[in-house]
Amino acid sequence: MLGPLLDMLRSGAFLTRERLRLVPAALLLGYAVALVALFATAHGALDYQGRPLGTDFSNVYAAGKAVLAGHPEAPFDPALQYAKEQSLFGRATPFYGWHYPPYFLMITAPLARLPYLGGLALWQLSTLALYLVALRMLLRAGSGPDALKPWQWLLPALAFPAAFVNLTHGNNGFLTAALLASGLATIEGRPAIAGILFGLLAYKPQFAMMIPIALVAGGYWRSLFSGIVTVALLSAAVTILFGPEIWSAFLASTHFARTIVLEQGSTGFNKMQSVFAWTRLWGGSVALAYILQGLMSIAACAALALLWRGRTRFADKGAMLCLAVLLATPYALDYDLLALAPAILLLGLQGLSRGFRPYEKSLLALLWAVPIVAREIAGAAHIPIGPIALVAAGAFVAWHGWDGGLAGKWSEREDSNLRPPRPERGALPG
Repeated sequence: MLGPLLDMLRSGAFLTRERLRLVPAALLLGYAVALVALFATAHGALDYQGRPLGTDFSNVYAAGKAVLAGHPEAPFDPALQYAKEQSLFGRATPFYGWHYPPYFLMITAPLARLPYLGGLALWQLSTLALYLVALRMLLRAGSGPDALKPWQWLLPALAFPAAFVNLTHGNNGFLTAALLASGLATIEGRPAIAGILFGLLAYKPQFAMMIPIALVAGGYWRSLFSGIVTVALLSAAVTILFGPEIWSAFLASTHFARTIVLEQGSTGFNKMQSVFAWTRLWGGSVALAYILQGLMSIAACAALALLWRGRTRFADKGAMLCLAVLLATPYALDYDLLALAPAILLLGLQGLSRGFRPYEKSLLALLWAVPIVAREIAGAAHIPIGPIALVAAGAFVAWHGWDGGLAGKWSEREDSNLRPPRPERGALPG
């Protein structure tokens, strides 16, 4: 019995075009029913359990209210942030901490001018639109506008379980995925624009730290420069708007985020998708978790640099960046797995172009499906399926990217429809 199963996983024969239509369509229908039930059982802005609808958006809204009241430093104080959340949603509301740098405050204030549900709807629908537009840009950059019919990419993109998790949590996964996808889509033709898009990821810095590694290794100096300028301008704008004290407030808040949220796992180690959380979930010490996460970060950095420095296919480079972004940080939640969407799209396009590698279809199916079950399986059975899938995918892309690109296995002719011509190393792209 094991032989036929391995053969099926190796070929990915179960992933038919019909299933690529029916499974996402069925999931979308299920999501719609779940959302209708969620709002039908709600009481105002609170769900049936007394939590704010779009749970994590409540901390964004509370932070925005503090900014409008003239206290932009308040969200960085857990006690003040919780008091603001209780004043908005009731004394029994759970605490949703604010763990973002000051840049994100510039978004919160406009959203907080709206009623809560209006702000939540605007935030989720606008970032969902950005996510879909960015994937369309990446599709056009990768293989041309007619490579896939609309349902072949739009249905899986909308039904991607990470999208539903993000939607119900009111979080920012759509924005993170949109910035990654659009940055990759523009890096060859408009490298300065790509740098700006990558620079905007400073709003969630744990997902930005791998990007300079890729840009330096690949010789994308114009993108690197525009990214640095973008972060500098954002920092100046924040300092002018909120005063220099905002930075000391932010730095002070990192102690709470590190010790309570990350090390003690107040969010829940089953919700975190990292090697650090994997170690802590299995009872490992904080020191051991940092050591293993550090080794994982170094490995991800090395693989990313090698692939971006070599003549690797663009799809493997882009997928490795998305995977490295997630693998290198100790703090990533299941809704953050939306960052896998550009990787799945790029690898899928590459497979359609020249044939899928052994086990590649099965791996892509796993990456697409894992966000809907990662939290539950880790919580119930202590099996961290999310981090395991990320590590496996990172190893797969790194190995085949090296074998197929750096070792010269794939010809330039085969690669031309997935990677625009590159300038000579050291020259400014574009």
